[in-house]
Amino acid sequence: VKVTKERSSVDFSGLVLGFSSAALYYMGETTIEGKAGGEANMPLARQNIDILLLLKEKTKNNLSDEENNLLAQVLSDLQAKYVAKAK
Repeated sequence: VKVTKERSSVDFSGLVLGFSSAALYYMGETTIEGKAGGEANMPLARQNIDILLLLKEKTKNNLSDEENNLLAQVLSDLQAKYVAKAK
């Protein structure tokens, strides 16, 4: 891997949305880059949700209001979809 001085801008919101997209993909709720979603992989969906829960715990009192609200909303939505899909 070649490392250059120019790095893509990655922020906390992008990280949260990346894990959210992965969880949705593994629940069969969305596609990624044109790849059709196959069968749901609930363990991998749960793993991505758990990573977001870990981030929430480890960043407590260190996030801006905007970041905190995004993380809370994403987790709420993902958990509701996970429960509905797991039934």
